[in-house]
Amino acid sequence: MKSGSHSARTLLVLLGLLAACGLAYGQDRGNPLGMDILNGARRAVDQDNISTSLVMVFIITVISLAPAILVMTTSFTRIIVVFGFLRQALGTQQTPPNQVLIGLALFLTFFIMMPTYQRVNDEALQPYLKGAFPNQTQALDAALKPLREFMFQQTKPKDLKTFLQLAKLGRPNTPDDVPTHVLIPAFVLSELTTAFYMGFVIYIPFLIIDMVVASTLMAMGMMMLPPIFVSLPFKIIMFVIADGWNLLINSLVRSFQA
Repeated sequence: MKSGSHSARTLLVLLGLLAACGLAYGQDRGNPLGMDILNGARRAVDQDNISTSLVMVFIITVISLAPAILVMTTSFTRIIVVFGFLRQALGTQQTPPNQVLIGLALFLTFFIMMPTYQRVNDEALQPYLKGAFPNQTQALDAALKPLREFMFQQTKPKDLKTFLQLAKLGRPNTPDDVPTHVLIPAFVLSELTTAFYMGFVIYIPFLIIDMVVASTLMAMGMMMLPPIFVSLPFKIIMFVIADGWNLLINSLVRSFQA
């Protein structure tokens, strides 16, 4: 996308296309986002004779489900869990605050997922707006394909096997044989597992500092002084000197590119 605002609108509409099967947006950048959504809904009404009230219900449903779609089908889960482990390892309580961590996780998610959403836009949304698909079902299938490929790349085979067994499905011959409702929880489970592995690695250097400080205070007979008060400045300065934020974010982004 050529501009940040246009990319943000595209992301919102892509989520709408996945959840509502027919929500489109206007391509005129001069129109507000609300007008884009209404224009897209009007096209859906004209193409498939859906009542306006039903389209509005779809729009409301998209807005309510967008956070869940963003969390469960993107890189957001891994990023926010790793950030939580980092804050716990540092022992900084509510610093950075939740709003900062969630905001950074959202922008990193947008950065990581942009190639996938660009494919959805090129292969599903734009052809749908041009009338290349006879119905919304085919447009939805085309939009789901890049997302499914992303989730398959990050899903561990054993997690996918677990949910296939729970769903009482046989061994799939191709990825297309795996239902999306089975793929999504397997993907989320794999993301949590990977995030916990990364959290363990993050904890190790900070744990060493805590142990050294606690041993030193005990040897000095300062039993009443909480070790966290002494170790916190050392952990912060070590993290800053090591350029910890750069290393962490670089590792997170590259973990999705491997």
